[in-house]
Amino acid sequence: MAVTPPPNGHVDWTRLDAILFDLDGVLTPTAVIHERAWAEMFNGFLSRRAAATGEPLAPFSADDYLAYVDGKPRFDGVRSFVESRGIELPEGSLDDPPGDDTICALGNSKNAAFQHVLRSDGIAAYPGSLRFLDEAVAAGKAVAVVSSSRNAPEVLAAAHLSDRFAVVIDGAVAAAEGLAGKPQPDTFVAAAGHLGVVVDRSVVVEDALSGVAAGRAGAFGAVVGVDRGAGHDALLAAGADVVVTDLVELLPVSPSNPAPTSPSSIERTP
Repeated sequence: MAVTPPPNGHVDWTRLDAILFDLDGVLTPTAVIHERAWAEMFNGFLSRRAAATGEPLAPFSADDYLAYVDGKPRFDGVRSFVESRGIELPEGSLDDPPGDDTICALGNSKNAAFQHVLRSDGIAAYPGSLRFLDEAVAAGKAVAVVSSSRNAPEVLAAAHLSDRFAVVIDGAVAAAEGLAGKPQPDTFVAAAGHLGVVVDRSVVVEDALSGVAAGRAGAFGAVVGVDRGAGHDALLAAGADVVVTDLVELLPVSPSNPAPTSPSSIERTP
């Protein structure tokens, strides 16, 4: 059962050997770029479809992003959103060129928009997430990235995080290994397996409702929700044990130590 966290949040790190991080919105603010790319792609599609059919179609909204797209594999997000608008499109092929004719073509349009923004603007990790990651590694915790995005390696490289993670389960790995995407727990379970740890001694850290639901469905040792817009109560309802707005809230703090950097801040596993 999800519970309301204490003021700074608390996880019993002595019970946990590994931390499985989502990427977009947890380690890096790429969720903002993703939402911008989704909105650009879907609004162009809706506008062209409305002009062709005469059917009024409301534009893609922030609520649509959270409800139908956030945290899901790209083509699942496309499928979920167009179905919500009563639009039927053929699936197409993974290598369809960007366009409006198939689910895959729309997904590839979104990916092209995302890559353009990432390459032109770059990305930096959240400072609080970096501090938390440093403490976790110093305390001997194994770490992995679990992302629905096929762009995860490029994002990690742009944020100078590639050398921090020996295990990265992204959309491409999931497809190659036949793993179901979030909200199914398969990708997180695979990450724990690659790290050589059991799921009930691993913590899932997620900002998306679908990712939190995946952590809960997989019976992980703990599920931490990071509220970057999904909402504190919604993350708890999806299955988070603790919800924070920044990962530094998971580190012990005191008036004399407002920004802990000691490895003891995250307890080592006995």
